[in-house]
Amino acid sequence: MDLISALQFLRLNEIPAAWVDEVWDLEFTERKQLDDALGGDVVVIGVKDFKHLYQCLLTHAAEQQQSAGRDGASQSVWSTLGESGVSVKTLVAVLSSFVLAGKAKGASVQQRVSALHASSLYLLLLGIPGSIANKVFHEVLLDTCSDLTSDCWPQDCGKKRKKDGVKSSQAEGKRSKHQRKDTPEKEVDEAEDEDEEVEHHFSSQDLMKIRDAVVYLVQSLLRLLQTFPLKDKPQSASHCTQIFSKLLSFEPVVGEPTFAAEQDITKLRSVPEMAFYGLRLLCSPKHGDQKESLRRVFHRLLYVILMMNKGNRGKPTLLVTSQAVLSTRNQAITFICHLVDELKELALPFLQILLQHICYQMVEKSDYRNHGAQAVSMLTSQMASTDYACFIKWLFNFSRHSKMVHRLFSVDVVMVLLEQPERRSEDCQDPELASLLPHKFLIQNVLFSRRMDDSPTVQGHAFACLAQCLELPSLNVTRAVHSLFSTTGTQTVLESNITEESHSSQQTQKTYRTLPFRTVDISSTDSSGCDAKENVAHLLRRVKDSKANVRKSALQALVGLLKHAVIPTSWENLSTLSERCRDPSVSVKKKALQCLGELLAVKPECSVVQRAWLQGVVPAVVDSESSVQERALDALDKMLLSTVKSYSAGHHMDAGQKLTWTLLDLLCQECQNLSRYFSRAFTIWSKQNMFTPTFIANLISHTQADHAAGAWLLLSKVVASSPKLPYGKLLDAWDNMMSSKDVPVTTCCHILSVMGDIAAHLNEDTKDRIVGELMSWLKTFMLSLEVISAAVETLHQLGRCEDIKQTQAFLNQHCGELVSVCEAYLANIILSGKGTQNLKEELMIKHLHTLGVASLHCPGKVGKRTVLLVESVLTAQSERATESPEELPASQPLSQFRANSLPTRVRAHGVITLGKLCLQHEDLVQKYLPVFARELEVGTEVAVRNNVVVIMCDLCVRYTNIVDHYIPNISACMRDNEAVIREQTLIMLTNLLQEEFVKWKGSLFFRYMVALVDPIPAIASLCEYCLLHLLLKKNPEMFSQHFIECIFHFNSYNKHNTYNKFPQTDRERVQFSLKGAQHREKRFRIYRFLLEHFTDAQRFNIVIKINQSVLACFADEELLLDADGSEILSETFRILSLKEMKLQAVSSTAGGPAEEETEEENMANMAKAVLHAAQKKVVSQVQKKAFIENTVPLIISLKSLLEQKRSPVLRDLMTYLQVTMQDYRNEVKEFFSGDEQLAAEVEFALKTAEKEKEMEEQMDNCSLAGEARTPTAQPSVRVSPVKSRPLAPFIFATPQPPRPNPLSARQAHTDRRVGRSRLDEGVQSKSIALEGSVMPKGFVNDRAISTPMGTNINFTFDEGLSAIFSDRGISVIGETSVLHVRSDEQQAAGPRQWNVQSPLCQKRKSSKV
Repeated sequence: MDLISALQFLRLNEIPAAWVDEVWDLEFTERKQLDDALGGDVVVIGVKDFKHLYQCLLTHAAEQQQSAGRDGASQSVWSTLGESGVSVKTLVAVLSSFVLAGKAKGASVQQRVSALHASSLYLLLLGIPGSIANKVFHEVLLDTCSDLTSDCWPQDCGKKRKKDGVKSSQAEGKRSKHQRKDTPEKEVDEAEDEDEEVEHHFSSQDLMKIRDAVVYLVQSLLRLLQTFPLKDKPQSASHCTQIFSKLLSFEPVVGEPTFAAEQDITKLRSVPEMAFYGLRLLCSPKHGDQKESLRRVFHRLLYVILMMNKGNRGKPTLLVTSQAVLSTRNQAITFICHLVDELKELALPFLQILLQHICYQMVEKSDYRNHGAQAVSMLTSQMASTDYACFIKWLFNFSRHSKMVHRLFSVDVVMVLLEQPERRSEDCQDPELASLLPHKFLIQNVLFSRRMDDSPTVQGHAFACLAQCLELPSLNVTRAVHSLFSTTGTQTVLESNITEESHSSQQTQKTYRTLPFRTVDISSTDSSGCDAKENVAHLLRRVKDSKANVRKSALQALVGLLKHAVIPTSWENLSTLSERCRDPSVSVKKKALQCLGELLAVKPECSVVQRAWLQGVVPAVVDSESSVQERALDALDKMLLSTVKSYSAGHHMDAGQKLTWTLLDLLCQECQNLSRYFSRAFTIWSKQNMFTPTFIANLISHTQADHAAGAWLLLSKVVASSPKLPYGKLLDAWDNMMSSKDVPVTTCCHILSVMGDIAAHLNEDTKDRIVGELMSWLKTFMLSLEVISAAVETLHQLGRCEDIKQTQAFLNQHCGELVSVCEAYLANIILSGKGTQNLKEELMIKHLHTLGVASLHCPGKVGKRTVLLVESVLTAQSERATESPEELPASQPLSQFRANSLPTRVRAHGVITLGKLCLQHEDLVQKYLPVFARELEVGTEVAVRNNVVVIMCDLCVRYTNIVDHYIPNISACMRDNEAVIREQTLIMLTNLLQEEFVKWKGSLFFRYMVALVDPIPAIASLCEYCLLHLLLKKNPEMFSQHFIECIFHFNSYNKHNTYNKFPQTDRERVQFSLKGAQHREKRFRIYRFLLEHFTDAQRFNIVIKINQSVLACFADEELLLDADGSEILSETFRILSLKEMKLQAVSSTAGGPAEEETEEENMANMAKAVLHAAQKKVVSQVQKKAFIENTVPLIISLKSLLEQKRSPVLRDLMTYLQVTMQDYRNEVKEFFSGDEQLAAEVEFALKTAEKEKEMEEQMDNCSLAGEARTPTAQPSVRVSPVKSRPLAPFIFATPQPPRPNPLSARQAHTDRRVGRSRLDEGVQSKSIALEGSVMPKGFVNDRAISTPMGTNINFTFDEGLSAIFSDRGISVIGETSVLHVRSDEQQAAGPRQWNVQSPLCQKRKSSKV
């Protein structure tokens, strides 16, 4: 009777029968209010009453079950209620009233708690035997009660409130969250239901009350599933699966959850643990077919693993990867592993499907891909080797899918699978599948094949992962990578590089067990030494790819191969790394610096690596990007400054210190060209006060060591910025150098630099002593040229003082003395009759060099005799003596006189000395510039002409106006026969143009254009770099301004009134002419280069200018259609037909290929697409109007003229029209309304071109029809996109493949070694329709697996990838319980055979008839 008394608070006897009937008639879809008095009393019922009733009912039910188990004579709950006059129908109706009241959006805390307890009571009643007979079960009410777990939990309890009284209209249906967790999915449409209700604010106590009530409800649902079978109620079972999957993230789980099949409900501590237990119960046989149950459970857990929120409809949305979401995901994966381990063969097919769906529904974001790949790794660890091999086979096909994100994710999956221990081939009976188990297959067939991917993102990721493979502890992975790149035998290379560390890692992963098989596998590979070389070459090409992310990843892969000795540390490989430190992309430069640092850390003793590090890092200190500068400075500081310690004779240097001094020695010897960049680093450091007295003292201590050269190098850089120095020690080092005869040249220069820097701090006596020693040293003329220059500069610093006159007097005294000594020597050699016979070449050069250097400091001491003597070095004395200066023509060359007996080296140094004399005397410049210019034309000595170019460009800086007249003479050297002179001229003129000492006047621009097609690729590439990256930025209109004149100039056409009128000699005109058919390719290479770097505005304007300046002149017969004129007009039409001439806004597509769009850029790309479409429409209309108004009249006039002249140019005109009118195919008559005949001819030409193209495509398909039947595809074959069709209902089954087109071979767009033929283009644009693999409705009769009888079941793809959504247009309603697969024997229907007959055969048949 306790049960009956506990029911009294509901006052069931007072409930009107009509109200109860109406509630049942509404089927619990709407809440029917009780009368005001009764309803008010019922609503305020406390929680204690519900709990008391629940316990009484639970106890009574338990007693009934126990007594029924003993003698079966106990009284049932239903009998007790009937005898007491309690109507079960009324009880259910009243409970439903509470349930529906709590479900309302504006329900209070009390209403929600009451609703949850009422639902618990209903579920408890439903679980008592006899509930079906007593009509307690109602599917709608059961679903409504289950939904209260989320409906009664406040949806926005974890959100920050943006507005008072505002509640999101989309909160309903979202996953419930506890207050402690942030809502992962954030919606923005919160204002739709702004006025519908007032948001309730729940305190912590309120939330705890609701949470306890939810626990009661979930426990009741679990009790229901333990006793109440849902075998005949699949909809309710599916709904319960959905409810439990939502509850997995209800609150955090403390500790590790357990997933046992039998558990005590009361001991489960958290709601997620109860939810997992509920999912386990739903997989039991009592709730229906276990396969269907597993399919439902795995399907719901799919989105938990993917970290998505999947509602009843619509596309899943991503959740924020918080710790709570990741914890729930990990628990779901563990639960699936437990199910698979427990149910074995029953769950394995669905595990395969789950893995496929994880891969197929993965998004592009890296965080989600990483977590998804880890999930795949954990799940595949539960598979047997055969099932694992089947998944690998599917993954291999998946890696060639048409979607970029799928191919990208396949690389991630490969990386996590490589971290697993390698499986034994003996565990798989099928030889084909056994070959998929080694890690080598994953690396070479899946990962490495992505190096040729269409998407730069996938390419870059594949290279990055390839580098990571070498860091894995598995020896077999390393072997697989070695076999791809090593040409000397994998086994030998690996055995020579095995370390103790790798031995220990191998033992942990047991890789030795599979070594015998793997060794055989490597030796049987098809890869040869040639393939390995090609792979290395391909990697080096990718380091220079057009995409920055590809270059970065390729750098990472290259460094990995070098670090692990897979490829040799040759200068060819390392120089690529150094070059990337000057990459246009900042991120690539930083990556290259990082890679060089890593490589140097691994191989600090390798001299080639040391040199590459210096060549890459040191120049980066002058990079335009400050962050790159900082990284380079940090690297130099770490390697060259921080490791400098005090030195003593018995001191042992560690590896870091040895590396420092080795690098400094390289800077003093092989890498002296980096001195200027190195000095820049010290200029920056000096401002940061980095050079402490301790550092200076440590450096000085190394000046007596074997590596003293490096110490003097650093001292020469830091002394100038150090206020306090031990001058005594430095002077001692100077004395040692003066007394020693074996001091290296670079060390001498550095010591002289140090002495010059400290000159201001020395007393007069010391200065005089050093000056005397320097002068005596210089007068010996035994020093090298570098030391002579440094000594004279030090002499200048020693004589410097505040009084300029005193300084100049000092220089006149000492430098003048040197000039006099040199002058006397030259006079003795040149004026003496037998002087040249006793000439010592080196001594002569040193005197000339000393004269030139010293004369710069004392121009007043240089007399006319000195100049004549230097001039005589270049000419014969006898000739000069007989001629007066007035008789010397302006174009007199240095080499026109009778050749003297002096060697070329002496003459080359004589030119340099003469140039230094000219720098200080303007009258000498005006006298000798014509001589220099003439020497460039007729001189035969390369060294002399090279130095003349340098001199003239240096003189241009100081005497710009004078030298400007001779710029054409200098630029003419761009067509010199010697490559070194062409390169030198290009560099020197570019420097002058950058500093604006020279302007783009006359023929200079066209000389640069000719350098673009230089026969030596390095010079052509250098010219392109100078134009694009140095000169075009200063003058963006430069290309468009000179484009039309290029047409006339390179065809040597000078009959136009405006163009090609600048002065040039006949020699230059012939020298730079590209006239004729033999040079057409070079001309069009220039045209294409210019057009590629036009803006759309420049392209539009250049067409108008061509119309006005070229076409109009021929149409008006201002220019005659003679042979030269016809060639110009023909070339103009060909230029107008170039694809580079089309406006990019009209011809290009917005956003690029769809597969290139990442999800992060999706919204931006959509906006770009809209803007591009509008821009394209506007630009197209403007272009169309301009074409009709400006071009069409000229074309009509020219066509008439060409027809009259019967000119072959008419063919080029029609070709131009055919190309141009492709975009206006349906408007030909409108365009040429003034000439109907021309319109008809254009239409005919367009139709003919279309027919020819169509026939080519048909013949391509016919000729390759047999090949289409072959299912084998290359690793780089991708699936042809499938046309969009209405989506069929979603089923969680093995994805069905749209069959791939085996003819469409993917080629990397950044690495095409050969041009594609028309045949390949036709095949690529044409896809073969293959038979679909989705079974039509009604094909099977309630079979669990829809596969032909007696065939081998394959749960994976065959050759392609499937769409999870069926897009074949065939409804699969009614097949939701079918697991779709393909049989191995199922073949695709071949293409329809073409019935192609020639016109001759048709004519014969008609004649026979």
